[in-house]
Amino acid sequence: MANTYFQFKQFRIEQDRCAMKVCTDACVLGAVADVAGATRLLDIGTGTGLLALMAAQRNLGAHVEAVEIDEAAAAQAAANFVASPWASRLRVHAQSLRAFAATQPAPFDQMLCNPPFFRNALRSPDAARTTARHTAPDTLAFEDITMFAHQFLTPGGQLTVLLPPPEMQQFERAAADAQLYPITRLVVHHRAGSKPLRHVTAFSHQPQAVAQSTLAIYADSAEAYSEDFKYLMSPFYLHL
Repeated sequence: MANTYFQFKQFRIEQDRCAMKVCTDACVLGAVADVAGATRLLDIGTGTGLLALMAAQRNLGAHVEAVEIDEAAAAQAAANFVASPWASRLRVHAQSLRAFAATQPAPFDQMLCNPPFFRNALRSPDAARTTARHTAPDTLAFEDITMFAHQFLTPGGQLTVLLPPPEMQQFERAAADAQLYPITRLVVHHRAGSKPLRHVTAFSHQPQAVAQSTLAIYADSAEAYSEDFKYLMSPFYLHL
């Protein structure tokens, strides 16, 4: 039987009650987002709590909050927070982003989100997995995220999002409607020169030229991680 958890160097993610498990995409987002200097961070749609925990590890002075609409996932994220070295700085809210917005939280310096993005694909028979993977007006729409960020980001704050390139184009349109603008973009490839898999894009209130970089997960030959990926993930992955 496969493990029901994913062990990192400084924390463990229990994930048997979560529809979406730990994946490379989310790990890249958690490792590259600019959390330095932030005092308040928010993980939108936290799932297992992975991004919140990575942010807490990287920024030892930050208070990290997380929002998760699925009650089972929120409970598991809360348990993962309690078991971590940073339990006193982590908190999960088991509610929708809209409901959380209604509480009028204090502004955040950084928001992280790996949002649902399968808008037109066949729905999974697993309701929790569908909520985690598909956008819908009653779950976590791109417009909900961007409007929340417009309202609750500090003037110099950032919203950092991971999506496939086509969906990121849609998200950028929603962000523009909310007066949020891309400032950095990491293009993630399976291997150097291969088709882009994901974009990790940071948005802010102020438009500026976009600083773009690339990351190949694997080396050119063999199924070995690239040196750049190993350097990025060395604070987190075991055996790197």
